[in-house]
Amino acid sequence: MFEIGKKGTPETGSRPESSPTRTESSAPRSSSGMSREAAVIGPSIHIDGDVRGEEDLLIDGEVSGTVQLKNNSLTVGPNGKVRADVYAHSIYVDGHLEGDLYGSERVNIRKSATVRGNITSPRVSLEDGAKFKGSIEMDPQAAQNVVGRAVPKSAPAPVAAKPVVPQPVKSEVPAVKTGLVS
Repeated sequence: MFEIGKKGTPETGSRPESSPTRTESSAPRSSSGMSREAAVIGPSIHIDGDVRGEEDLLIDGEVSGTVQLKNNSLTVGPNGKVRADVYAHSIYVDGHLEGDLYGSERVNIRKSATVRGNITSPRVSLEDGAKFKGSIEMDPQAAQNVVGRAVPKSAPAPVAAKPVVPQPVKSEVPAVKTGLVS
């Protein structure tokens, strides 16, 4: 009964050697509509810094910094906590996100989500029950421009300049003695 696939026994199903594993079509589709499996940042992972990539990403852990997936989608899972500006093709939020979202195609805030930040995308949906504080700009051209030129964070971030406090001017001219006596 459990002998399928052993040498010398007939197989009743399809043969594994003739059907290679295909991750694209055999992967279960997530609720975000991704057609292939996404990279995953799990619940016990904490990242401080920049996240960039050329594949879809699911964040169920914590990320602080920036997330840049220009041609791919980002899903913040129900356990995900993101404190970052996000630049992606499509953005789906189920968890907590604090930062600005720039979606060149769409941004979808689901009912379990809490979002604090501004959204720029041609298509935005907020499900009933989602918590959102920020502004929404639905300008297709603005979203394309921002995501297309996502700020590279490899350069050091500009340091806030200290305010210039004017100092009293001290005269460097020596005092001239005059012949007047008082």
